[in-house]
Amino acid sequence: MGDMLEFNEIYQEVKGSWNDGRLRFSKQNVVYKSNKTGKVDNIPAGELNQAQWRRVCLGHGIKLGTSTGHIYKYDGFRDTDFEKLSEFFKLNYKVELSEKDMSVKGWNWGTAKFSGPLLSFDINDNTAFEIPLSNVSQCATGKNEVTLEFHQNDDTEVSLMEVRFYVPPSQTDERQDPVEAFAQNVLSKADVIQATGDAVCIFKELQCLTPRGRYDIRIYPTFLHLHGKTFDYKIPYTTVLRLFLLPHKDQRQMFFVISLDPPIKQGQTRYHFLILLFSKEEDINLTLNMSEEDVEKRFEGKLSKNMSGSLYEMVSRVMKALVNRKITVPGNFQGHSGAQCITCSYKASSGLLYPLERGFIYVHKPPVHLRFEEISCVNFARGTTTTRSFDFEIETKQGNQYTFSSIEREEYGKLFDFVNAKKLNIKNRGFKEKKGMKGNIDEYSDSDEDQHDAYLERMKAEGKIREEGNDSDDSDGSGSDESFNPGEEDEEIAEEYDSNASASDSSDEGDDSEDESAKKKKAKKPKVVKEKKERKPRKEKKQKDKAGPKRPMSAYMLWLNSSRERIKSENPGISITEISKKAGEMWRQLNKDEKEEWETKAGEAKRQYDKLKKEYKESGGGSTSSPRKEKRKSGGKKDDKKRKSSSGEKEKERGGNDSFKSREFIETSDDSSSDSDHKSKSKKKRKKKESEEEEEEEAVSTPASSEEESD
Repeated sequence: MGDMLEFNEIYQEVKGSWNDGRLRFSKQNVVYKSNKTGKVDNIPAGELNQAQWRRVCLGHGIKLGTSTGHIYKYDGFRDTDFEKLSEFFKLNYKVELSEKDMSVKGWNWGTAKFSGPLLSFDINDNTAFEIPLSNVSQCATGKNEVTLEFHQNDDTEVSLMEVRFYVPPSQTDERQDPVEAFAQNVLSKADVIQATGDAVCIFKELQCLTPRGRYDIRIYPTFLHLHGKTFDYKIPYTTVLRLFLLPHKDQRQMFFVISLDPPIKQGQTRYHFLILLFSKEEDINLTLNMSEEDVEKRFEGKLSKNMSGSLYEMVSRVMKALVNRKITVPGNFQGHSGAQCITCSYKASSGLLYPLERGFIYVHKPPVHLRFEEISCVNFARGTTTTRSFDFEIETKQGNQYTFSSIEREEYGKLFDFVNAKKLNIKNRGFKEKKGMKGNIDEYSDSDEDQHDAYLERMKAEGKIREEGNDSDDSDGSGSDESFNPGEEDEEIAEEYDSNASASDSSDEGDDSEDESAKKKKAKKPKVVKEKKERKPRKEKKQKDKAGPKRPMSAYMLWLNSSRERIKSENPGISITEISKKAGEMWRQLNKDEKEEWETKAGEAKRQYDKLKKEYKESGGGSTSSPRKEKRKSGGKKDDKKRKSSSGEKEKERGGNDSFKSREFIETSDDSSSDSDHKSKSKKKRKKKESEEEEEEEAVSTPASSEEESD
């Protein structure tokens, strides 16, 4: 077995929500890092004194206890992990990994046991559930009752608000009230903030950007108290994740940022960051409300009783000592103007983006902190309003996208070099760079002058497209999409010009002057003769044969028709569109065996359809339909033919043989057709009269014109 065990997708329960992360067991310690917050639990190997293996909702879990009284629980292990973990614990930690069964009887009566920071409810020596007392926000007592209220987590859909315990009266010890004893055990470990005692120090009228306003900050040993005109906030030091000290771009002010999890609340608003703004010129003399011995014992030389200096230095120094966390400052990045930040806009507000050694932070409104670990890729995009700026897009592994816009173009080189040096995946790199990066992401090299600049190439390409668009607007023409050759156009213009010149030579002087002026006009604005492209005839849609057999339904449609009523009954009030969406999801979830039944039915219907279609075609169906255009072109001729054929058929039916017709039949047919013949003859006579009159008029007019010519 190796010196280390690592597990991915291990979950930790935090106030009702599951946060995934990575867990590593080594000889020296046990380390768990949350993927959501980046918070690290570090358990030294020498402090481990208890390890339990339990069956939980997410497979199997492990519960670790330390000599300092802390309890850590991690879930998401497989059944096969038990053997290698138990061996590793025996060899390296000298602790036995024991199996512990959970009670699943569902009883609501049992024994309450307080073990360190946990309240466990046991039924027959098996744990039914456990309550971390640090999640308790309030504890109230009544007659034989204790009510526990809990801190809420905004990330959970459903939260546990309170739990009530019925405590029966004690029959053995009448001096001590069991309800009060229960409440005292809860309050000793609960996260109930009570402002008892004096504050260590007070900073008055500090400017806060989020939440906005001026607040008095009172520093207590276990929590931070913000006292304003309208709101008060109490922030336990355990909720502080990170501290940031960031210089403003004007070099006159400083931001002090406190990252919080869970956030502080004001109505429905959540503040994940507390941002204080200081002036560098503001100084303070600070005296701690503690004796020198207590200060030395408590803070181990990090603070002294009397301190003086800049206000932002004093606040950051005190917070660092009490929270016991490092302060993050900007790294080696320097922008175009020499500042350690970049001016940009996020959403509707303008702010400052700070590239840090392990992430980015945007200040302010709304503040955003993005660690390199949670970034999937970054992208440099052209600004939407002007070419003098660009956008910097960051996409996280969870699928969220953050766009920082209106960044000056001069900042591009510095930011690109920083991102490249931190080995982040750049989305719009050149093809050659991507090809070289596919092998290993660590093969990124630092940027230099010869390196391909993806954003610059995009800007050049867009400039060429814009120039081509301007050239096409200046050229004359109808604006159609037809392409032409400029050489052919010149030849056509020259031919037009020469033909006009040859015509002018054979004309008089007056005509020559008119032709010259016409030439000048034509030379100024030559007409371009373009050959029209022959349009392809449209494809005609096949007409539906209504008499033919109906096409069969697919397997999905057969299943949908049979399941439609069931979907309606399971989802009352569902609309037609929602039925189709729901049916699509249900069809995708069906396994192969369930789908096979409907596919066989669809296959049988298809075979039946093919058989009927074949019989229909053999019987002469489907061949009489003709397209509409052919009907339009030859509509009159076909109608005449049909009329003639129909009249001939009728005559055949009446007379039988065409060669012999009786005298009576001839007379009747002549009488019947006399009316129609009379009408057609009258029309012909009118046309003849009109043509004769026109010829007479022409004969009269021609000699007169000839006499005028002779004169």
